[in-house]
Amino acid sequence: MAGILWLASYPKSGNTWVRAFLANLFWGGPGPLPINELNRFAVSDHRVVDYEALTGRPYDEIEDAEINRLRPQAQRRIADSRPDTVLCKTHSRIAVLEGSPTIEPSVTSGALYVLRNPLDVAPSYAAHFGIDLDTAIDLLCDPGNHMPRHGRLTFQYLGSWQEHAASWLDAPGLTPYLMRYEDMLTSPRDAFAGLTRFLGLTPAPQRFDRALRACSFEELRRQEEQAGFVERSPNSERFFRAGKAGGWTEIYKPEQVERLVAGCAEGMRRFGYLDEAGRPVARPLPLRQAS
Repeated sequence: MAGILWLASYPKSGNTWVRAFLANLFWGGPGPLPINELNRFAVSDHRVVDYEALTGRPYDEIEDAEINRLRPQAQRRIADSRPDTVLCKTHSRIAVLEGSPTIEPSVTSGALYVLRNPLDVAPSYAAHFGIDLDTAIDLLCDPGNHMPRHGRLTFQYLGSWQEHAASWLDAPGLTPYLMRYEDMLTSPRDAFAGLTRFLGLTPAPQRFDRALRACSFEELRRQEEQAGFVERSPNSERFFRAGKAGGWTEIYKPEQVERLVAGCAEGMRRFGYLDEAGRPVARPLPLRQAS
């Protein structure tokens, strides 16, 4: 069905990794697709060109309140931009914000949701936005958290880490395909093969293998070091930092772990990031995923 297939995640959770796999799979070139060409295969819902087209005014003359009201029209414009399904990246939580939906149901054909342990999200989030770890922890637990407008990108309402995940995975009428960052690391072939099955794709083994190699962390980081990455924040030295799970065990003070777990316990328990005693685990057990 034509419309938007959302690729949703909390920031710094593996969204770019999934986009890189799909872009390379669709492209099918002999070598890796340059990372700065990912937007050839997936657009973003917080690009400003849609709002400039709708209003006839430059972005710096459009207030955030108007952006919010126009969001459903902007998303319809994205859906109508191609005759078939449009893959669209978003970090927005599904919500109604001041009377307007952050995600317009009438143009939604489906969703992929990428999830990552909040204990690993927070350090990466801090580095990306140029803040300290304590501030990042507070933001991941904050129901009002949002990404303000920056450059040529609109603001996005995130909410807390666990509210964000629940808004997508429990949305009425929507059955997103869940991809957990840790499973992608542990068994990338199984994780991405499951994704292709969900999408109804049957790529040739050679094409699948090329896409898998082209989206590896080592390849993405190599490309960033050679040519830079347009999505890198000006607050950070690099976009692709470590690409691992459980790195939080080397960074956090005990009270920081306790504070983040207290703010995200329900979601962490649901998705396997806490053991039966409520203690955080560095490597969660695989989730069973319907294919």
